[in-house]
Amino acid sequence: MELFIYIFGALFSVMNPLGTVPIFVGLTKENSIKEKGQISFWTSFNVLIILLISFFAGNYVLSFFGISINSLKIAGGLIIASSGFALLTGKFTEHKGMKRERVQKDIKTRSEISLTPLAIPMLAGPGTISLLITFNQEYSKIGDLITILSAIVFTVSSIYLILKSSHFIVKILGASGINALSRIIGFIVIAIGVEYISSSVMELIRNLQ
Repeated sequence: MELFIYIFGALFSVMNPLGTVPIFVGLTKENSIKEKGQISFWTSFNVLIILLISFFAGNYVLSFFGISINSLKIAGGLIIASSGFALLTGKFTEHKGMKRERVQKDIKTRSEISLTPLAIPMLAGPGTISLLITFNQEYSKIGDLITILSAIVFTVSSIYLILKSSHFIVKILGASGINALSRIIGFIVIAIGVEYISSSVMELIRNLQ
């Protein structure tokens, strides 16, 4: 149960679906309730596929490019920490490459937004992918793998529910409420990134001794 909570908390914090709510609302304001539900489903489905591919195929990518797990954790930690700082400063959408002008352009020109920009890069970005590759390297027991997969499915289900309820969330919390929650999550994300960097540096130092 502790592993499940740890994996879910890390994935939910790094992906930060609450930070995606304003973007989702802006991109789907012309859609019907049924269409919004379909976009929510396919966005979540695309995220699930990306997470599973990252988790199961990521180690082969590391082997192909000759990247060590410690190097990946340091690089991933930097990306995760930078995302946390973006959340704290209220610049999460800009950090993901989603400026207001681009959102307006996507509203007018895109017919399918579930893959990009919602699934990639808003939810399943480089930080999330590096996190899953690290999990695959650190946990190899069958029981741990089942727990991680369960946490992934639960996280994606949470994303679906949040996106589907995004218009109600905006009405209840408002922009200031979402920003406040994002800043709290940002602090947790920074801590996760720093932990990855510090643990990897300590491991490298031990290997040199």
